[in-house]
Amino acid sequence: MLLSLVLWHCYRLWREKNDLLKLNFGEESSSFKSMRYSLSALEAATNKFFQANKIGKGGFGEVYKGILPNGQVVAVKRLSKNSQQGSLEFKTEVLLISKLQHRNLVALVGFCLENQEKMLIYEYLPNKSIDYFLFGSQEQKISNWLERYKIIRGIAQGLLYLHEHSRFKIIHRDLKPSNILFDNNMNPKISDFGLAKMYAMDQNQESTSKIVGTHGYMAPESLMYGEFSEKSDIFSFGVIILEIISGKRNGSSDEPHLLISHVWKQWQDGTALEILDPCLVRKSYSENEVLKCIQIGLLCVQANPNDRPPMENIILYLSNCNAATELKYPREPAFFTRGRRRDEPNLEVDSRWAQSSVNEMSESKLLPR
Repeated sequence: MLLSLVLWHCYRLWREKNDLLKLNFGEESSSFKSMRYSLSALEAATNKFFQANKIGKGGFGEVYKGILPNGQVVAVKRLSKNSQQGSLEFKTEVLLISKLQHRNLVALVGFCLENQEKMLIYEYLPNKSIDYFLFGSQEQKISNWLERYKIIRGIAQGLLYLHEHSRFKIIHRDLKPSNILFDNNMNPKISDFGLAKMYAMDQNQESTSKIVGTHGYMAPESLMYGEFSEKSDIFSFGVIILEIISGKRNGSSDEPHLLISHVWKQWQDGTALEILDPCLVRKSYSENEVLKCIQIGLLCVQANPNDRPPMENIILYLSNCNAATELKYPREPAFFTRGRRRDEPNLEVDSRWAQSSVNEMSESKLLPR
């Protein structure tokens, strides 16, 4: 009798777990069983989420360093129980990242779905994110241009995989320095796919009534009309290129695009090299290479999405392996300011986009780990 009760209890628990898995992931739930970890296993890995193991905090929860039974060091993102947006992010990241494998993307190790707990388990990356090395103290900054160039190329390779080489086209929608982490060899890895979308390869653009992303990195068509495509990711990438070169953020919440304006003015004046981060060692860079990267950055932040180069062309520009692929001369970029009054809008966009109005702004404040 006692044995029957124990077996029945175990069966009920097994059934509840599988029903919960199917409720969240539908027919694909069976393919995720091997990635599922129990709550007790993650409590053991993180010493019951001990505060000393906390390595980050974001809008959807906290992140802890943990060690799995096999000795693998991981980062466990514990989503807030009362965040509906966190639930959506959880499903999106499991569904997307489990299908992706690339050296410039953060790998998903597994997840936990138990007792109202939702947790994502990533490979542990010890060297923080790009913004720490770009916008921190002078001692933290990367002073070698070759390292910064390697970072630019690594991000580009990751984006090319998402847009062209994965099974489905993936639009990240929240690309920014805090979402790009470094491994032990300082290789950049794109993270945080909670806002990402997956499409068939022949699907080019979608509109949404809920506008999501982060000020300073959103393309004008995404910010104004909720339109996003691989070209909106390329806009974000262009902003990041200019930040990596200059060591400056693209403005503040009040003036989120001052860096773009500053770089464009210097480019027009023929003094583009003056935007270079002063901490860069002079002998570590080629002026032509830096100017090429500035030009690529400006091409990526063009107002019209059609004027932004695709990632495959950007890779060619960065590798210099195809002399026939020539860089175009950039036009005036999006969000360029011409001495406007503070009460005037700071948007310079193609009039063909005047289709709809902004419905809602949801600014992402996610931390990478």
